[in-house]
Amino acid sequence: MDINKAYSLIMNKLTTWFENFVKLLPNLVIAALIIVLGFFIAKVMERFALKMVQRISRLHTVNKLFASFVYFVVVGIALFTALDVLNLDKAVTTALAGAGILGLALAFAFQDIASNFISGIFMSFRRPFNVGDLVELGTYKGRIDAINLRDTALTTLQGQRLIIPNKQVFQNPILNYSSSGIRRLDMKIGVSQGDDLEKVRALTIETVSGIEERNSAKDVEFYYEEFADSCINFKLRIWLKDTEQKTYLTARSKAIILIKKAYDEAGFTLPFPIRTLDFAMKGGQSLSEVPLKIESISA
Repeated sequence: MDINKAYSLIMNKLTTWFENFVKLLPNLVIAALIIVLGFFIAKVMERFALKMVQRISRLHTVNKLFASFVYFVVVGIALFTALDVLNLDKAVTTALAGAGILGLALAFAFQDIASNFISGIFMSFRRPFNVGDLVELGTYKGRIDAINLRDTALTTLQGQRLIIPNKQVFQNPILNYSSSGIRRLDMKIGVSQGDDLEKVRALTIETVSGIEERNSAKDVEFYYEEFADSCINFKLRIWLKDTEQKTYLTARSKAIILIKKAYDEAGFTLPFPIRTLDFAMKGGQSLSEVPLKIESISA
């Protein structure tokens, strides 16, 4: 008797499950179609997003990341729609709420990594520099080797490889020597106050105009700036052919040698600091007027 009762309960349960399955079958078919269609649309959107983002970003890693993000968003929408058709959206929402709390905790734990990652994404769109550019990042100067999501690698002018977190790069001034394609050499020089300033100007411009590294399309610029303690200072500006650091250093070295030689031949003076020593009790008295007292030391 108990066996028959158990059998009856099992059959009733199976019958109920079968009836529910039959009722749910149309929804299962619709949900399956939504998922298949969602994956297809997600793939199309991924390709489209990749083409669009490549127009504004040259960082391949960021481009792939953005395209993958679009793909998973579309797939997620399709999955949620399918679960809603199956009346399972509430259970998934509860699970996602728990995952959100876990994600928030992880975000606090890895906030430095996240900030570097986000800075890398912003930099890929701003494009303050490209691989191969000569840049100055804060106190560091060198040539960019690689731009990653988390950090930027450059080789310093001394040949060392330097890795800088993207957060530090993004939050500090960036000086790019290569972006404009031109570079200027600025030199501050002083001449004696007794020299003919017009002749100094003409001779200096003529002397540096023949430097091979100079950009002949731009004139040499010469400006007197100030009366200093023992000289008159002027600013000399020479535009260069390219932005290479070697070109800059070579042009500066040649300019110093040529100017020194030309001034020596012309009799112009490159002053050096002068100090006046007053040995008298009264200001303005010459050293020859001061009586000297020499004491002998007996053994």
